[in-house]
Amino acid sequence: MSEPIEARRTIRLTSTMESVSEIEGMAEKIANDAGLDEDATFHVTMAVREAAVNAVLHGNEYDPAKFVTFTFENTGKDLVFTLSDEGIGLDPAKLPDPRDPENLLRGTGRGIFLIRSMMDEVNFRQLHPGTELTLVKHLAAPASTS
Repeated sequence: MSEPIEARRTIRLTSTMESVSEIEGMAEKIANDAGLDEDATFHVTMAVREAAVNAVLHGNEYDPAKFVTFTFENTGKDLVFTLSDEGIGLDPAKLPDPRDPENLLRGTGRGIFLIRSMMDEVNFRQLHPGTELTLVKHLAAPASTS
C-alpha cells in the first residue's frame, strides 16, 4: 500500500490525558499517510488510543513521575505501534473476558479486547517495571500493474 515514509520515531510523554490525545493524533496521521481507508484508520487510531489510556491510567496511574514511551513506524508492509509504561506490569492472561455474563455490565475491562479485535497483531512484554504493548496493522500489498 505504501513505502516507508518515516524512519522509526520514539517519543516519551508524561502520564496525562493530553499525552493520550497526542499519541492518538500521531497514530491517525501515520495511518492516513500510509493510505489506509477510513475504517482501517479508525481502527488503528482507536486501538492506539485504548493502549495509551491503559498505559497512562492503569499502568502509570497518572503518576507525574512516570512516563509513557510511544514508538511508531511504517515498514512498508506494516504499521507498528509500541507503547510502554512504567507501572507494576500486566499479565494479559489474567484479564477477565468482557463477554462473560458477569462482566457484561462492567464499566471497564474492554480495552484489550477491542485492541485485539481492531489490530492484526497484539503482543505484550513485561519490562520490570512496566508493560510494553506492540500493535501491528498489516498494509495491503500494492496492486500489480501488469
